[in-house]
Amino acid sequence: MERDIAEYNEIMSEPGFWENTEKAQETINKANTIKEKYNQFKALETKKEDLEIMLEMLSEEHDEALEKELSDTAIQYEKELDEFELQMLLSDPYDKNNALLEIHPGAGGTESQDWGSMLYRMYTRWSEKRGFKVEIVDYQDGDEAGIKSVTLLIKGHNAYGYLKAEKGVHRLVRISPFDSAGRRHTSFASVDVVPEINEDIDIEINSDDLKVDTYRASGAGGQHINKTDSAVRITHIPTGVVTASQAQRSQLKNREQAMSMLKAKLYQMQVEEKEKEMAAIRGEQKEIGWGSQIRSYVFHPYSMVKDHRTNYETGNVNGVMDGDLDPFIHAYLSNSLKSD
Repeated sequence: MERDIAEYNEIMSEPGFWENTEKAQETINKANTIKEKYNQFKALETKKEDLEIMLEMLSEEHDEALEKELSDTAIQYEKELDEFELQMLLSDPYDKNNALLEIHPGAGGTESQDWGSMLYRMYTRWSEKRGFKVEIVDYQDGDEAGIKSVTLLIKGHNAYGYLKAEKGVHRLVRISPFDSAGRRHTSFASVDVVPEINEDIDIEINSDDLKVDTYRASGAGGQHINKTDSAVRITHIPTGVVTASQAQRSQLKNREQAMSMLKAKLYQMQVEEKEKEMAAIRGEQKEIGWGSQIRSYVFHPYSMVKDHRTNYETGNVNGVMDGDLDPFIHAYLSNSLKSD
């Protein structure tokens, strides 16, 4: 890292560095990212040395206050080390970007729509714990409870890098609160995640391939909701990809946001298609995330959440539903790194 920082400092000190301001800013951002990681590493190194000193002191003379300090510091060190390792795993081009996350309940009416709203709450809680900002781009209420669909823009450094681990089908097993006979039900909901891409994407979209609908916004979204047909839904006919936005007050702004989301989705599809082609060339049998069941949440007859890709599991269902997703994300990213 020190060598990388030195190289960037040398580049930024060159006479013509600011001739291309856009390229210069990109270089500065990359340099700052490396410096931030380096500073985190040095801070962890210092904390490790402090722990070793405290351990040595305790081996010479027992001290309850020092022992408690050692225990508290060790717990904090372990958390910071896990977070650092997690960040180091995020190296793909768009990992640092904001994330567009969509939740679509499967068949099953109220049961699956309620499950969709539970996942919506889970991701909102996870985002809040990380200090990320959550904006509702599109929200469709369920018939009796829950949601028909929701699209969230989750803003924060590495938001997409973390949340790409959540793409796929999520399965719930529980005693249904909507079943008077108290029977066990299984519900499904799909989660799709794409990076928010602000720069121009080289994607050609023929206007004849688009079906654009306007409608009145519904659900959570502010005072302007339900007053005008400001919400916009765009369907890309050749692929069947649908994007919608109701977050903005004007129809024009919502159309721009829906188009931006459509470009991001089509770009993501191109990337995944290339990955499938490369896997076929190498003879690999890689499971693609689209439509695959990735995780089960079992509330009854026992409590367990298990990720089927990594086999990571926990019995703390309430903690997971309250946003404790980092162990699952860490396991997924670590597993992906080993398989590359």
